Amino acid sequence: MKKIDYTHEEIMKSIPNKGFFGHPKGLNTLFFTEFWERFSYYGMKAILIFYLYYSVAEGGFGLSQAVAMQIVAIYGTLIYMSGVIGGWIADRITGTQNAVFYGGILIMLGHLLLSLPNNLTLVMIALAVIIAGTGLLKPNISTTVGELYDRNDVRRDSAFTLFYMGINLGSLLAPLLTGFLQTRISFHAGFLAAAIGMFCGLVVYAIKRKKNLGFAGRNVPNPLTRPELKKFGYISGVVILLFLVYLLVLHLFNALTLENFSFLITILGIVLPIYIFINMIVSKDVTKDERSRVYSYVPLYITSVAFWMIQEQGSTILATFADKKTQLEMSVLTNGLFDFTIPAAWAQSLNPIFIVVLAPVFATLWMKLGKRNPPTVYKFAFGAIIAGLSYLVMIIPLATGNELINPLWLVLSFLLITIGELCISPVGLSTTTKLAPIAFTARMMSLWMLSNATAQGLNAQLVVIYTKMDQSDYFMYSGLVAVVIGVLLLLISPKVKRAMKGVY
Repeated sequence: MKKIDYTHEEIMKSIPNKGFFGHPKGLNTLFFTEFWERFSYYGMKAILIFYLYYSVAEGGFGLSQAVAMQIVAIYGTLIYMSGVIGGWIADRITGTQNAVFYGGILIMLGHLLLSLPNNLTLVMIALAVIIAGTGLLKPNISTTVGELYDRNDVRRDSAFTLFYMGINLGSLLAPLLTGFLQTRISFHAGFLAAAIGMFCGLVVYAIKRKKNLGFAGRNVPNPLTRPELKKFGYISGVVILLFLVYLLVLHLFNALTLENFSFLITILGIVLPIYIFINMIVSKDVTKDERSRVYSYVPLYITSVAFWMIQEQGSTILATFADKKTQLEMSVLTNGLFDFTIPAAWAQSLNPIFIVVLAPVFATLWMKLGKRNPPTVYKFAFGAIIAGLSYLVMIIPLATGNELINPLWLVLSFLLITIGELCISPVGLSTTTKLAPIAFTARMMSLWMLSNATAQGLNAQLVVIYTKMDQSDYFMYSGLVAVVIGVLLLLISPKVKRAMKGVY
């Protein structure tokens, strides 16, 4: 396979450097592509859990809440786990720019399948197609953003915060629309809106990428050779065969259950990042300083997992909490002034609403502080601590013993998790591109996405525990774990900063 290797100088010259809030025009293209991709993803995910556990008469499949939450958690795990494969494909076959385009096509097809009246098997196939597409698009579009800037460009953190705002604009509007369509028309109308959103993103990307992205994302830094291609085919065949044997053994022992499959996914979510870390650390293509930076990334990764474990429960535990435990009748909340039932899916827009409001504030703050910016390690620690607090506050309304709680408590919880998210997620995207070894740029970004997969893999077990224990205890223990991890990161921060070798 031919190696495409544009120099950094060639890439910089090919990009219109100013034109989007003081950033390269390519950020505009990637911003709106990601906007539509996240619109489709969060629009579908906002109603997916209800689609699974609502009764057949209500348009769903009538699964238990525990099973529905576990399916959504497994789906989320595989979504981000697929980024490992997507990053590898970009590094060795397509480059990140083409991977984004091919991924968008698959995502659109998956949502189209969901929009058709179907059975549970076809739903699983549709989710698998979306997983494959997101694996190609999600890590590689963020890596392409990083290629628009020099490593120490002061605009970099601001760029990723703006990019993150694009993500959340899409995830803000989508649940409002799909939730409304689901309650007023049908689930399939909501899924169709998600498919149309991804189509819009593809159109924007196809029209503007050549002019605004230039050579960014065109490199294939470590292309497959013919012997490697043969080896890859052999290894892939063995892995698929072993997986099929595993399923057959489970079937023979009547153990082919969602719980066992869920456990396998959880184990993979833990083992895969360990393998990737080791693979980069022992690689001959990684320099001494790059290896030190990879080591520094380990505690950041663990802290990220603790954060995402709480944040991603917004679409499972907090979604069912909004549906079953929150007062959604406006007539009750306003003493009869408004007669309107709030769609439970609208709770999924709380986080992105706060992101859109607060992201410009944080972006401006990082720009204004300049060299006085808090170190990345501090931002991660504060993000985890605040995430823990977002669960600890839920103990208060549950202590009242009321059957339904005021939705303002849910709003407060989402506000806190959003503040934590702005300390971790956009900063994590930026830091990942800065700490990445040159030979593993896309794979390092896929590792960042994998922190979410690890978190959701663990969540696949925790959501079942949630249905079996006191809700106050669940929120308390989950919140305390995140707070403790944040405090521990603060304690070891001097060592982490030294290992980052000048990247802050």
